[in-house]
Amino acid sequence: KKCEVSGVMAKADINPKSMYHAKKWSDDVENLYRFQQAGYRDEIEYKQVKQADMVECWPETGFVKKLQRRDNTFYYYDKQRECEDKEVHKVKVYVY
Repeated sequence: KKCEVSGVMAKADINPKSMYHAKKWSDDVENLYRFQQAGYRDEIEYKQVKQADMVECWPETGFVKKLQRRDNTFYYYDKQRECEDKEVHKVKVYVY
């Protein structure tokens, strides 16, 4: 299943205006954690780099299911939450 994580289409070179660290876990923070593990800021940068329209997500949870890294290897993620509480503060939230 394909899904639109943030609802933002990949426009050419959208750059964030600011950034802050997540304080508590949420679905959005979970997906950002997955993009950042794969080496991207967020869904917008992923779509720009990979020229992708959609990101594959779990239909049950809406979490990102699979991402392709810059070196073209794939990361696969579980349906359940993977970003533990102790990791939440490391997640960067970008503001556009």
